[in-house]
Amino acid sequence: MLTTGGSVCKVQFGYQTTTMTDLFPAGASAVDTEDEGTLVDLNSKIESSECYGRNEAAGFPMTNLFIGDSRLGCKSDADEQLIIHVAFKEFVKVCTWTDAISSYGPPSGTSSTFVAHEVSSSPQIRSIKLTEYNNGMDPECNPSKIHIFVNRTNIGFEDWEDVDPTQTLHLTTEQLKESADPISLKYVKYQRVKNLTFFIEDNQGGEVSALGGMKLFGKPVQTPKMSDFNKSKEGM
Repeated sequence: MLTTGGSVCKVQFGYQTTTMTDLFPAGASAVDTEDEGTLVDLNSKIESSECYGRNEAAGFPMTNLFIGDSRLGCKSDADEQLIIHVAFKEFVKVCTWTDAISSYGPPSGTSSTFVAHEVSSSPQIRSIKLTEYNNGMDPECNPSKIHIFVNRTNIGFEDWEDVDPTQTLHLTTEQLKESADPISLKYVKYQRVKNLTFFIEDNQGGEVSALGGMKLFGKPVQTPKMSDFNKSKEGM
C-alpha cells in the first residue's frame, strides 16, 4: 500500500512501513520526474559509429555538426533534401520506484511477493539547438522544414512519407542564429530515445541545405544501483 506524508512516499509491506529514502538512499535516484534535475548537452552520449547522413556533400558530413565550428557544418549534395540520423550509445536500464521494488524484491522481513521486471529507456530529449551554416553567410541554405522521427531506423527519401513524424519543425532564419534559444520539443514524445532521424524537406530557397551545428539537450536517465539497494536493506 502506498501512502504519502508531505513530500515523503511510504510503501507498506505487511506491517512494516518503508520510506523511499530507505529504498533509495542519497545518491540513488529513484524517480526522474519532468521537472527534476538540470538539462545537459547530450552530444557526449551520441554513438558516432551508428550515425549517418543521406545525400550529404563530400567534405561536409553530418558528423561536422558536433564539432562546434559552424564553418564546417553539414551540407546536402544533389538537392535541398537531407537525412541526418543520430544514435545514442546504449539503452539505459531505468526502474521507476515501483519497478525497482519489483526487480530487487521487498526489504528484508516483509512478506509481500513481486514479479521482477525492468523498464528500458535512454536519454530524455527536451530541446534542440540548430545553428546556421558559416554564421549565416548563405541564409538561403537554412532549413525551413524538418521532420523528426524517434526510434526509427533506415528511413529513406523514398519512404519517409509512409511514416508519421514525431514532430515537424517550421524554422525561421532567426531561430537558427547562434544567439537564439534552443527549440523546445514535445517532451512527452522524447522520453525514451535510442535514435533520432531528421529529414530536412525544404530550405529558404537555396539549391542545397546546410546546417552549422546541432546540440541536443535533455537528461540521461539514471539507474538505482543494486549495491545501494542492498546497503539500504542491510540497514533495516
